[in-house]
Amino acid sequence: MNPMRALRQYQKVNSHAQISEASPHRLVQMLMEGGLDRMAQAKGALARGDIAQKGLMLGKAIDIVIGLRDGLDAQKSDNPAYVQQLESLYAYMTNRLMEANLHSDADMIDEVARLLITVKEGWDAIAVPQAVTE
Repeated sequence: MNPMRALRQYQKVNSHAQISEASPHRLVQMLMEGGLDRMAQAKGALARGDIAQKGLMLGKAIDIVIGLRDGLDAQKSDNPAYVQQLESLYAYMTNRLMEANLHSDADMIDEVARLLITVKEGWDAIAVPQAVTE
């Protein structure tokens, strides 16, 4: 039995369990965390010279940012202008990640990570408190 394969399988099952039990708010947090993780993995691959892995991880980060953008709904918002600005920011992030992949530019990845961290901090601040169980 390969211990790394077992660990990956456990992580996969564990993440599926977390997703099935998560609130919509938590799902967005998980997407943002996943995007940041993929960007970090892409930077690691870039540092190792693993161009294929860098491209794969940036592709996954791009997919996550696109998913965040697609999840926006200005019609259901109290502030449609804010949603429009966030949509533009996600489009910018997507473009910068594509450029980072094309040019193998770690600074561009860092720029997008900082932007996503800022958005995530705001999202985390509006978290709905969980009821305390005893």
